[in-house]
Amino acid sequence: MKTTFMAKPADIQRKWYVLDAEGKPLGRVAAEAARILRGKHTPAFTPHVDTGDHVIIINAEKVILTGNKLDQKMYTRHSGYPGGLKQVPYRKMMDTRPELIVEKAVRGMLPHNRLGEQQSKKLKVHKGSEHPHQAQKPEVWNF
Repeated sequence: MKTTFMAKPADIQRKWYVLDAEGKPLGRVAAEAARILRGKHTPAFTPHVDTGDHVIIINAEKVILTGNKLDQKMYTRHSGYPGGLKQVPYRKMMDTRPELIVEKAVRGMLPHNRLGEQQSKKLKVHKGSEHPHQAQKPEVWNF
């Protein structure tokens, strides 16, 4: 009888990938990044082990939101105090902090536990087309 393959953290070889978000919808970029971070693109995927690779997303300010989401969608946070609700439209967030929008979209597609936190630490988002991770020799990921 064969046993099911379970990846061990010591056996995992991590790679670095670059995703270009220019002209692509936010959800498509986030879904592909989450898939790579989780390791679902590898045959050694194990749900309870971090088998994913590192992801660098460039051109975060050029990601697009379809329909009227740019004006209607809100970035919401709450301080925990009465009256502490803060809402900022995505159009304003795209002007000020586009990296945060992409990062939050990817984190929302990862598991909401310790494993997801560990996987989200391998995500690097940059506003322009330049990134400081050339020493890791990242490969371009086409999607």
